[in-house]
Amino acid sequence: MYEYIYVETSLGGFFTEATHRGTIDKYAREGWRLVQVLPTDYNGHGKPTAYEIIFERPVESS
Repeated sequence: MYEYIYVETSLGGFFTEATHRGTIDKYAREGWRLVQVLPTDYNGHGKPTAYEIIFERPVESS
């Protein structure tokens, strides 16, 4: 069985810096595995502007 966590982030833009690499590294150090990156918001030209990163890890049994 797995547990999941969903993290909102940005892949950057003209005036903003991308944060996805730091986010993925941070959660990987905590034992989470990257499952998928989904766009969640788009600008007027159809380009994704926000993303949800999905991580999973095995549930530790007691």
